[in-house]
Amino acid sequence: MEGAVAAAATATTAATGRRRPVVLYPSPGMGHLVSMTELGKILGARGLPVTIVVVDPPYNKGATGPFLAGVSASNPCITFHRLPPTTATSVVGSVRTKHHEGLTFEAIRACNPLLRDFLAASSPPPAVLVVDFFCSVALAVARELGVPGYFFYTSGAEVLAFFLYLPVLHATTTADFKDMGEELVRVPGIPPFPATHAILPLMERDDAAYEGFLSASAELSRCHGVIVNTFVSLERRAVEAVAEGLCTPPGLPTPPVVCIGPLIKSKEVLGEGGEECLAWLDAQPEGSVVFLCFGSIGRFSAEQIREVAVGLEASGQRFLWVVRAPPAAGGGEDPARKLVGKPAEPDLGALLPEGFLARTEGRGLVVKSWAPQRDVLAHAAVGGFVTHCGWNSVLEAVMAGVPMVAWPLYAEQRLNRVFLEEEMRLAVAVEGYDGEGELVAAEEVAAKVRWLMESDGGRALRERTLAAMRQAHDALREGGESEAALARLVDEWRRI
Repeated sequence: MEGAVAAAATATTAATGRRRPVVLYPSPGMGHLVSMTELGKILGARGLPVTIVVVDPPYNKGATGPFLAGVSASNPCITFHRLPPTTATSVVGSVRTKHHEGLTFEAIRACNPLLRDFLAASSPPPAVLVVDFFCSVALAVARELGVPGYFFYTSGAEVLAFFLYLPVLHATTTADFKDMGEELVRVPGIPPFPATHAILPLMERDDAAYEGFLSASAELSRCHGVIVNTFVSLERRAVEAVAEGLCTPPGLPTPPVVCIGPLIKSKEVLGEGGEECLAWLDAQPEGSVVFLCFGSIGRFSAEQIREVAVGLEASGQRFLWVVRAPPAAGGGEDPARKLVGKPAEPDLGALLPEGFLARTEGRGLVVKSWAPQRDVLAHAAVGGFVTHCGWNSVLEAVMAGVPMVAWPLYAEQRLNRVFLEEEMRLAVAVEGYDGEGELVAAEEVAAKVRWLMESDGGRALRERTLAAMRQAHDALREGGESEAALARLVDEWRRI
């Protein structure tokens, strides 16, 4: 079957007159799905038909149905194909991992036969297959069918530099990152960082998540190119190091890198509670509100939620805070398994200090589980963002010119925190997030929020963020660095 799809493509396209579609394959995570969908929208706007293959996750990540329906209704150039869920979800009980990323890698591996059947039966055949980093095993299917395979990298160029270099790090030591303490990890093009801040699912080599990331890293040198959701001006040193081959293991080719970002979620369809958030913000002074939100699966313990509440009250600042229910108590249960099943709605009366909502009424709003983050950050009343440092959240803040307080929780977020604070200088970090079992104290929450909103240092941070915002918008304008890179890529795909 080597090259079967490619061999049939010319005759099929000539006979039907239809342009061959770009097939996008995101991993099962809302942040990854949103980024890949935004890529699909801009490809569709340039005349390319787009098919997005959707896999149900082996853990809860929130309902995707309303999101997909909204995209389909407003973007007729995009179609969705959902792979059958049974094979993917069956891996939950058998994977040796403490991390949901490990489950994701195995779920995608289990779906390879289903993906192959779909691609082989597609008419006209796909022009290219663009996969998420977690879907790297699907590139073997692309090679079998003779379809050019690309990565769409939904994190930044600095994390990409790390992953390109991961096989080198793996070969130079046998130690787990978790055992290296504060030893500095050095990767070309990015600031040295303590091993404690390596990507969380890479901390232990015998975890399935580590094996998945290492395998995906090796695939970077075998693909046709890497599309990165960033812009060169934001991460110039890392982009240049990658392009010059400084991060590629010896003897392997450096993949072409195309920076087309920042791609962020389009204006949101407001779900339950969305109107309330924006109406409340309409009544607040410009730049006066601190927004606290920690991603689609970020959750705090009940003790940490109370510390945040006490800190916000003591800060004296206006705030909009998204509170999710704490993870279920599970004794020795693996963290990855705690993500399985729908999370409960938070009981604010039980979680927040007695009288907190009454005492902060008027200057604070607490919402349950979800807020329209993109629209909130773009609102003139928002002047600061306490974030888990997920890359989509970072880009949304940059596009809105909102400075950040970094509070990383999982995945690559500790690494993003290092880059945001030390390289880009667009954030300040809370103290105490990196201690095993420790809490970020209420006093620290209050101090960092006040610093961001009231100090000379906070004002300087805001000015740097506004400068980055202007660069981001310049990159996306016609002829800008990201727009031009995208135009060249689309022209190349049209000729396939």
